[in-house]
Amino acid sequence: MKPAISTEKMVPVTILTGFLGAGKTTLLKRILTEYHGRRIAVIENEFGPESIDNELLIQDSEEEIVELSNGCVCCTIRGDLMRTLNELRVKRQAGQLNFERIIIETTGMANPGPVCQTFFMDDEIADYYRLDAVITVVDAKHGMQTLDDQEEAQKQVGFADRILISKKDLVNEVDYQALRSRLIRINPRASITPVNFGETDLKVLLDISGFNLNTILDIDPDFLDNEHPDAAHDHGHGHDHDHDHDGECHDHCGHHHDHHHAQHNDEISAFVFRSKKAFDPERLEEFLGGIVQVYGPDLLRYKGILYLKGINRRMLFQGVHMMMGAEPGKPWLSSEKPNTKMVFIGRKLPQEIFTRGLEQCLV
Repeated sequence: MKPAISTEKMVPVTILTGFLGAGKTTLLKRILTEYHGRRIAVIENEFGPESIDNELLIQDSEEEIVELSNGCVCCTIRGDLMRTLNELRVKRQAGQLNFERIIIETTGMANPGPVCQTFFMDDEIADYYRLDAVITVVDAKHGMQTLDDQEEAQKQVGFADRILISKKDLVNEVDYQALRSRLIRINPRASITPVNFGETDLKVLLDISGFNLNTILDIDPDFLDNEHPDAAHDHGHGHDHDHDHDGECHDHCGHHHDHHHAQHNDEISAFVFRSKKAFDPERLEEFLGGIVQVYGPDLLRYKGILYLKGINRRMLFQGVHMMMGAEPGKPWLSSEKPNTKMVFIGRKLPQEIFTRGLEQCLV
C-alpha cells in the first residue's frame, strides 16, 4: 500500500452550493477574476445558460477541460465526478495542468451529500484531495420560500460550513433576521455572513478546514439561547405552537421571533448533545454504529468533541451520512472540566432516541 501524501500537499477542494439564482456563479466569477495568486480548477455541474463567462476562456472548444485567461482551469461534468477528479489528478501529476485548489459548483437542485462522499469513497481521490468545506449561498429575498418549498435547499444549508446570504439589500432587517434565525436552527455550526454580489473576503471562503476533525466545534450561541426545554421538546416532535399558546410562548421564551420560526416545520434541523459525564467507549461505538446504519441516509453532518472514560484527551469525530471518522485531539488541561459536545444535522432525526441512546452510553 502506497503511503498517503501529507495533508499540506493535498489539493484542497471547496464545494460551492446554493439554490437556483442564489448567486453562486456571481461569486465564482469573482473568485476567478480577482487576483489572489492562486490557480484554481473549477468543476461546473450547473445546468442552464448561466455559466462561467466565455470571455474568461482562452479557448472555447469541445474539450472537457479549458484553461482560463488567469491560469485557472474550468471543466464541466459531462461524466462522473470521480472520473473528472482522477482525470485532473493525472494531468496535474504529468505537469499538463497547473492548479492549487479545486472549486466544485453544484447544480442549484443538488444535494451536496453525494459530492462530499466522493472524497471518502475512492482511495486515490481520498489520498490526493482534501475536502476543505461546503459553502452555501442563500438568497435573502427568496430564501424563506425556497426553504419552505425545497428540501434540497434545506440539505444545502445543513451541509454548510459557511453560509453566505446574498441580496440582503432587497429585504428589511426583520425579514433578514428571521431568515438568519431559521438558518441557525437548521445548522448551528455554520458561520453566516451577508455577501454583496460576491464582494466577500476570499480568505473567509478558502482554507476553512471544515472537514478537518481538529477544527473547533463552533455552535452558534443563538441556537442554544432559544432552546428552552419546552421548545426543544416541541421542535423535536415537529409540533407547531397553536394560537392558544401565543402569550404563554412569548412570556416563556422572551423571544418574539421564536413564535415566527414555529411556523416553519423544516425537514432538516439540528440538535446539540452535551454532557459532563464520560462515555463508555465500547458502548458509544456500538450505539453510533447502530444509528448510522439506521439513520445514515438522513444524517447530513454530525461532529463532536467527546469525553471518553480512561482517555485523558478529547476524541474528535465527524461524519457525512454513513461515513464516520474519529481521531484523538488535544489532552484535557488540568484547568479544564472534560465534557462532550456533539451536533447532529439531518432530516427528521428522532432527537429523543438519539439523546436517550447517548445517555445510556455514559458512565
